[in-house]
Amino acid sequence: MKLDDPKTIRLLWIVSLIVLALLVIADAFVEHHPHFGVDGGFGFHAWYGFAVCTAMVVASKFVVGFFLKRRDTYYDE
Repeated sequence: MKLDDPKTIRLLWIVSLIVLALLVIADAFVEHHPHFGVDGGFGFHAWYGFAVCTAMVVASKFVVGFFLKRRDTYYDE
């Protein structure tokens, strides 16, 4: 089983999505003690984690990329 095989990649996606779905469903059976109003909602940790991950990707693309970018002719000089 090679990790770059399309069948293996598809299997990893399926397993990951099943685990994610089971964790979100398990959230219904956990007693919450919210400190704020929104963090007691169903699936809060799933959508909050997704939002933070998306924000980190956007920040790294635009903010960090702004400081690290080079011209197209960087290696020609």
